Amino acid sequence: MKISFLGGGNMAAALIGGLTDKGFAGGALQVVDLQAANRERLAERFGVRAVETVDDRVLGCDVLVLAVKPQQMKEALAPLAGRLAGQLVVSIAAGLRLADLSRWLGGHRRLVRCMPNTPALIGAGVTGLYADPAVDAAGREAAERVLAAVGSTVWIADEAQMDAVTAISGSGPAYVFHFIEALQAAGQGFGFDEHTARRLAIDTVLGAARLAADSPEPAAVLRERVTSKGGTTEAALKSLAAAGWHDALVAAIAAAEARGRELGDQLGKD
Repeated sequence: MKISFLGGGNMAAALIGGLTDKGFAGGALQVVDLQAANRERLAERFGVRAVETVDDRVLGCDVLVLAVKPQQMKEALAPLAGRLAGQLVVSIAAGLRLADLSRWLGGHRRLVRCMPNTPALIGAGVTGLYADPAVDAAGREAAERVLAAVGSTVWIADEAQMDAVTAISGSGPAYVFHFIEALQAAGQGFGFDEHTARRLAIDTVLGAARLAADSPEPAAVLRERVTSKGGTTEAALKSLAAAGWHDALVAAIAAAEARGRELGDQLGKD
């Protein structure tokens, strides 16, 4: 499978690195990027062909990954309109809907929309994918193979839910980082030095996430097992409940989802 990337930023680099780690040869991968520094870095690190503009060799791919910023996508796709044939086009640009991408590409419909998150940079991401009905099983398999190079994948049945994917897993790392900040701040407030407080916070989150991932039981059951009646954990959880923490987080995620829909409307305007 030959893969071309339109855009050579951090996420493209993560995908290329993940693919090469899984056995893809650098010669099967190409990158188009306007920045000379990005081209030089990717060519040197992975042995890929990196060029400034789209040419026939770039278009001679099986999969074209759209990895430019959403605000720049319409302009970036203009030179491709009407030039695609059977290539599968995989977009990792947040917020952009398939109908808009198809229109900018001159009606091309072999499209898959993806929402990876930043842990993909270390191969620990999760990506939601939605395929246009024109994409067959082989196309879905190809898209999943590309995104699985940087973590787990989840197929979404309705494109409208991609904004929810963005709100939960796309923005989710920021919520977790904020939680780590709070744990660390509490630790430092108790007199721990920054390094010790940070270690306690991060390793607690890592361990709890691993336990949840390895257990078949719901997170609620795992939480209850840590919570002894009349104990310290119960006191903390009661305080969080009194502060409305759970409802506040759910509302925050809903706000992110609503903003995603707004951005989709704005980005898709002609």
